Amino acid sequence: MHAPSQPGSTQSSSAATPSPPAPSAGTMAPPLYRRMACWLYEGMLMFGVVFIAGYLFGTLTQTRHALDNRHALQAFLFVVFGIYFVWFWSRGHTLAMKTWHIRVVDSQGRAISQWRALLRYLLSWLWFLPPLAAYAAGVPVLATLLLLALWVVIWALASYLHPQRQFWHDALAGTRLVHHELPPRPRKNK
Repeated sequence: MHAPSQPGSTQSSSAATPSPPAPSAGTMAPPLYRRMACWLYEGMLMFGVVFIAGYLFGTLTQTRHALDNRHALQAFLFVVFGIYFVWFWSRGHTLAMKTWHIRVVDSQGRAISQWRALLRYLLSWLWFLPPLAAYAAGVPVLATLLLLALWVVIWALASYLHPQRQFWHDALAGTRLVHHELPPRPRKNK
């Protein structure tokens, strides 16, 4: 039996203080290469979303020149992207995430609400904010593209500083990416 420590004693209290549990495999993010492959695949899929949204915008506004209504088109695309991501994330994953067996959940492992998905969408712009700010400040296009590539690498590698290897916009939004694979379908006997 341990005697309680007396005031002024030199007994260490570190034995009584439990250390935080190590992250389990279920709470760790999928490997960075899979998340970045998913990110690139998502970017390719977004070309289709941009094409359809741009066509719809151009038709509805009767825009004849690509630079006409440019800022309105950018705002429209921002809203369309938000609708796309909030819709799919609140259901667990986008097509790219499903392909790479990644699911977005809240900190307790449950599906995220549309409000949390909207917060995640707004915070995910941290991937692009510094390069966009540089471009808005007048930095030439090639330098902005280089800054974008550098920033994406820095932001992705910064996930190694998170205890569960999550991206920081996920940590700020209270979400996390997890490995998710559907169980195999039972085979039908013929």
